[in-house]
Amino acid sequence: MIEDTIAAISTPIGSAGIGIVRLSGKKAVMIAESIFRGKKRKLTEAPAFSISYGHIINRNEEVIDEVLVSIMRAPKSFTAEDVVEINCHGGVVAVRKVMEIVLKEGARLAEPGEFSKRAFLNGRIDLAQAESIIDLINAKTEKSLQVAVGQLAGTLSENIRFMRSQLLELIAHIEAGIDFPEDNIEEITVTKIRKKLGEVLGDIRKLIETADTGKILREGIKTVIIGKPNVGKSSLLNALLREKRAIVTDVPGTTRDIIEEVVSIRGIPLKLVDTAGIRETEDYVEKMGVERSKEMFIGADLVLFMTDASTGLTEEDREIIKLMKNKNSLVIINKTDLKKQSDFLEIDFSEIKGFVGPKDIVEMSLVTGEGLEALEEKIEQLVYAGRVFVQDDVMITNIRHKNSLELVQHSLEEAVNTINADMPVDCVAIDLKAAWEALGEITGETVSEDILDQIFSQFCIGK
Repeated sequence: MIEDTIAAISTPIGSAGIGIVRLSGKKAVMIAESIFRGKKRKLTEAPAFSISYGHIINRNEEVIDEVLVSIMRAPKSFTAEDVVEINCHGGVVAVRKVMEIVLKEGARLAEPGEFSKRAFLNGRIDLAQAESIIDLINAKTEKSLQVAVGQLAGTLSENIRFMRSQLLELIAHIEAGIDFPEDNIEEITVTKIRKKLGEVLGDIRKLIETADTGKILREGIKTVIIGKPNVGKSSLLNALLREKRAIVTDVPGTTRDIIEEVVSIRGIPLKLVDTAGIRETEDYVEKMGVERSKEMFIGADLVLFMTDASTGLTEEDREIIKLMKNKNSLVIINKTDLKKQSDFLEIDFSEIKGFVGPKDIVEMSLVTGEGLEALEEKIEQLVYAGRVFVQDDVMITNIRHKNSLELVQHSLEEAVNTINADMPVDCVAIDLKAAWEALGEITGETVSEDILDQIFSQFCIGK
């Protein structure tokens, strides 16, 4: 039983329509009642899921703010405790003043993620559902929101629990046959064990395969636009953002620093980076920009390499191509409108095809808009690579979950190896138990207190 009552500001600090101070615990309603003056009834008499109008006062009976107070009683609340939310006027002073009074009346300042941690400890949600709250808050696209909502509803947890029950059934039969041979309990044959392990292993591998796409939806792809000066990098950034974010001129070297923006391309969050044009220069400031461009390039998940259709490949292009080895890349041949209207040199694509396939080349004119949709389609294809789709019912978006599943996979493969080596079935039970416990770490059924503290410390205060 958790005895103390916690409180925190659950809305961002700053000017806004409302600001919310949240309390949770045995004394939440009592503390709120001591600082609230309503028109009709006391908060202690208010029914669950009701809202009361009144004022927050201090110990000198001075009015601090005009508020609405929501009451949610245990166990039907987010934390499964009594919860009170004081809806104040937004702004730095009013919300903090109410928070100070709440703490003076006996509440304790909540630790990061403590409301969600109490929901987990009180059995309201499991650990996977608790972690999905972070994904829900940080969702950058509709698809990442969809996955987070599904996990909060328990889709992943249901799958994990089903696999745990399958393993537990195997463990129970194996151990019962060992411990009580005189009871003639049906012995599980090696064939049945192998079949069941194959089914669970298949499910585990399928989940692990979703992890890369899940990570993308959760964190986004660091996508760097790179190329020589005046090739159209800033124009591409503006086109993908559908706004004029970067300055565009005919003067080479206009972009001298890094510009970063988050954009959704067909539901995929891209951390889009416009870089300074890479070339040899004596300008000190531009040279610093070029060095930063190379640094961003090294850490990129996806590189959009832009060339100029009107000039053909230059030495500057070839220097960049040398850097492209082993990078996920798309080549964008820009200014095709100029190419068609003039006698400029044709690009020799043989050098480009040495590090990307023909399907990874997009011809484009940012003046006419031609090729932009094709680029977005190729980005989508490159990300999903035809292996997994966001429409899958269950997806792994958390690196902790992926690590646990890889432990499960290893343990189950060891169990299969044990069977294939004609070892006694009781030896298989050791690996099955390890897999069962690793699955439990995802839902929190076998997780340690240290891991819990680490997980919830990543939450914001007030959630």
